[in-house]
Amino acid sequence: MEHRYLGSSGMKISEIIYGNWLTHGSQVENDAATACVRAALDAGVSTFDTADVYANGAAETVLGEALKGERRESLEIFTKVYFPTGPGGHNDTGLSRKHIMESIDASLDRLQTDYVDLYQAHRFDHETPLEETMQAFADVVGAGKAHYIGVSEWTADQLRRGHAMARDLGIGLISNQPQYSMLWRVIEDEVEPASRELGVSQIVWSPIAQGVLTGKYKPGEQPPEGSRATDEKGGADMIKRFLNDETLTAVQGLAPVASDLGLSMAQLAVAWTLANDNVAGAIIGASRPEQVTDNVGAAGVALDADVLARIDEVLGDLPETDARKTESPKTRIV
Repeated sequence: MEHRYLGSSGMKISEIIYGNWLTHGSQVENDAATACVRAALDAGVSTFDTADVYANGAAETVLGEALKGERRESLEIFTKVYFPTGPGGHNDTGLSRKHIMESIDASLDRLQTDYVDLYQAHRFDHETPLEETMQAFADVVGAGKAHYIGVSEWTADQLRRGHAMARDLGIGLISNQPQYSMLWRVIEDEVEPASRELGVSQIVWSPIAQGVLTGKYKPGEQPPEGSRATDEKGGADMIKRFLNDETLTAVQGLAPVASDLGLSMAQLAVAWTLANDNVAGAIIGASRPEQVTDNVGAAGVALDADVLARIDEVLGDLPETDARKTESPKTRIV
């Protein structure tokens, strides 16, 4: 397993990150979830990403149980705050001081740890003054409950404003967590240049485009039974943007590229994100340990310029590149 520095900080993370969105506490049973975490640990993964909203806290609980007994100092545990939790009351959402201070304590309790290495704003909160949010994060860091601060799906302007306030408060805002894959490149024109300027890394989610880049979804065919496209708990909604014959046909054209490199299509997809040197880590998810083992095979894989150009040629103008797609809800979700 290779490790990379996260932003301008001195902390290293594994370039493959295990995440449990849409799986732990939801899609898969706890025993299977624990087996996936063990497979990640066995493969050298040291970084684990979750959020309080995943399965309304159950994902954090499952991850905490699965990591129990591991040397805490050898792990990097990330979680997030913003989306509604608990019963979804009027203060159970957003980035107010009240919600942040209550949420960090609840997350630490579920994760069975005294601190997280990275505490992330899951989205930008247009309804709370940014000064209030950043002061609350600074107090979380000051209390020793988090080492660093990150964000997720913030625009370039939001990153610049948040980073400046964090610097003035003496805390490190060192990461952004965007969706990023061969098919979804909206960070490249604005967010990525701003991040490089600020010393912020990307830790990217959905590097295999919800499973589409594995090649298992075929044009003109029904999705495989038990796949994310058939998950009515949220997975199907997220993947549907890619489930059209034009995209699925193009993705099949990536199979020879992967084969020539001795990689699975999933490994090629993950390695593609890691070829971007502003990406510190790619978050993988899994419902079976063998999926973890396959995805982790992307670690340390170097794709040369000819391979990257070949991928671009296969996909043509299909990838989404509109920077305006990086946007947080204008009003809080309750």
